[in-house]
Amino acid sequence: MYKVMIVDDESWAIRGIRNAFDWDKYGFEIIGQYTSAYKAWDAIREKPPDLVFTDIRMPGISGLDLMKRAKAQGLNIEFVIVSGYGEFEYAQEALRYGALDYFLKPLDVDMADQFIAKLAMHFSRRSAARNHLLLDALTSADQDEIERFLPLSDRSAVCYYQVLAIYFEGENKDFRKLLSLEGRPVYAVEVEAGTRKMLVVLITEDRACLEGNWAELVLNKTGISVVGISSISSQLKHMSKLIKEADLSASRVFLEEAAGAVHYEPKLHLVKPCIDGLYSIIQGNLFDNMDVYIKGLQEYFRDHHLGMCEVVYLWNQAVGILVNAYSEELKDMELEFLNYSEIKERFENFESLCSFLYDVLASIRQGNSRSLQEGDILSCFNRMIAYIDRHFEQKLYLKDLSAQFFINQVYCCQFFNKNLGKTFSEYVAELRIKKARELLKQTDLSIEKIAIKSGYVDYYYFNKVFKKHCGMTPTKFRKS
Repeated sequence: MYKVMIVDDESWAIRGIRNAFDWDKYGFEIIGQYTSAYKAWDAIREKPPDLVFTDIRMPGISGLDLMKRAKAQGLNIEFVIVSGYGEFEYAQEALRYGALDYFLKPLDVDMADQFIAKLAMHFSRRSAARNHLLLDALTSADQDEIERFLPLSDRSAVCYYQVLAIYFEGENKDFRKLLSLEGRPVYAVEVEAGTRKMLVVLITEDRACLEGNWAELVLNKTGISVVGISSISSQLKHMSKLIKEADLSASRVFLEEAAGAVHYEPKLHLVKPCIDGLYSIIQGNLFDNMDVYIKGLQEYFRDHHLGMCEVVYLWNQAVGILVNAYSEELKDMELEFLNYSEIKERFENFESLCSFLYDVLASIRQGNSRSLQEGDILSCFNRMIAYIDRHFEQKLYLKDLSAQFFINQVYCCQFFNKNLGKTFSEYVAELRIKKARELLKQTDLSIEKIAIKSGYVDYYYFNKVFKKHCGMTPTKFRKS
């Protein structure tokens, strides 16, 4: 919700402004109403709102004075000027000083809905632009850039930082209230990372405020489906690491739909039996055991409450073992080391990942014998490519496509490398980034909407993929 203050030396005028607009409908919340401009200024300094409706002429401090003071203090506040017909020149001066808009008293009620809708659109665009700058800063290695975006009033004080990655279902995005932060000496900085995903950076001088399982207390009553909770650090330079930890923890949904509150707690040592089991199958040529092994993987991860850290470790160890033992047989397979974001993009869930490993083992056991002729497979493959070219903005998983076009996953991987010189993931990513570049150049759509239209619902991941392909973030690409 965008925070609003109303300032006018006449109480009837305040009531008129308050009652003229459907504030909730457009995402605004009135947090203060003042007939004294002096008291309003004190409130603005103590708790800066997003928007101030102010009369242009008041005793002592004018609306224009409030604007000038806010600008001098570096406060990122928008102003709407309320003026009478005889004060139009003052309103024009306020616009020159950066007022967002103005309206004349008395307000035309028929125009009220149109007026506040325009304000809501402005704040939506401003919020999107700020969100991407903030995300770029927090994930950079530049401590000065991070400090520029975080509210650190006393640079000499020791602050503690923690990051939450939140997946939510409801429309309420007041996470300070949802996470029971009201009354705590904790500052929360929110960054949208997807259509249903939020990163929340918590800052406090009292480390105890960040310890414990406090997030679990609110999950069932807030529409929050999972909260990934990072470790705690007193070093700003660790911010990117904390974001990654929170995101990894929240990625437990890859294994369990209802993951709850998940603290960052790697358990890599527990994956050793799984790796040893795969090594035994390969070294002992015990492929008859692979059904039991793959089924056991899913049960083992569930019983030991393992998360995304362990999935990444298992996958990369398995890739190393398989490629080392069967480098020639698997040279065209999409067996490459992946990070957690890439795994989530490639596989729908842990069951799907295990299914792929099963198909790889099955192909080794069968010696790549094919039930279809090469020409038949190529025909199916070409139809698959045509389908991907038309639907790349949708969620695509190789497991589903291989079933739809009657090609084994293993053969799909081989055909991508043999015929296109790239993996399935690389092919889809190139289509999506090409689309994103076109939209960034040719439209003024927000980066969030461009991400979605290009096939990415997670803005945080879209940022990373775009930077990997283009050498810069979408925000910088648009500016350049």
